[in-house]
Amino acid sequence: MTKLFVPAMAALLLAGCGPLVQLGGNSPAPATLLVLRAAAPPPSWAGPTPLAETLSVAVPDVPAELQTLRLPVQVGAAGVQYLAGASWTEQPNRQFQRLLADTLAGAGVPVLDTRSGTVSPARALTGHLREFGLDVRGGPVVRVRYDAQLAGPRGGGTVALRSFVAEEAVASQQPEAVAGALNRAANRLATEVAAWVKG
Repeated sequence: MTKLFVPAMAALLLAGCGPLVQLGGNSPAPATLLVLRAAAPPPSWAGPTPLAETLSVAVPDVPAELQTLRLPVQVGAAGVQYLAGASWTEQPNRQFQRLLADTLAGAGVPVLDTRSGTVSPARALTGHLREFGLDVRGGPVVRVRYDAQLAGPRGGGTVALRSFVAEEAVASQQPEAVAGALNRAANRLATEVAAWVKG
């Protein structure tokens, strides 16, 4: 009886200590997590806004290499690696969507958050974030490419399509330097998108 009791008690004690193996626990945590931010915070809305002027901004689709918290490095026509020590706080397409929405709001476009309301916006901005990383095939540059689709106004039966690209040379391939260059490129691109949407 004692021989059976000891292993059973040991198993119960181990179970109470929590998991012995944690997912991702074998890799050290990065020293810094990377974020994207709009160059200027969006304004505080006040007063009524015509529904015909409202817009929603969708989280853009991304290729497989961007469905991660890592930062892709284009090393060849068919080769991608990831920058050592670089990790985003959340996937770049979600951060880009927020930066884009904040930039549009800062430019005077009423952006509705469709996740937390029942009001349907007059127009919808969707798209594909095709590139968002470092390219070292020539002089190292960061590149952001966003293929935008602007639908509306409602019932208009038209969709406007346009591709936006922003690049910036980088002197250092340290994660924070690359993320800073990507943030600046993304802000320039978002400003161009805002001018297009307003026009």
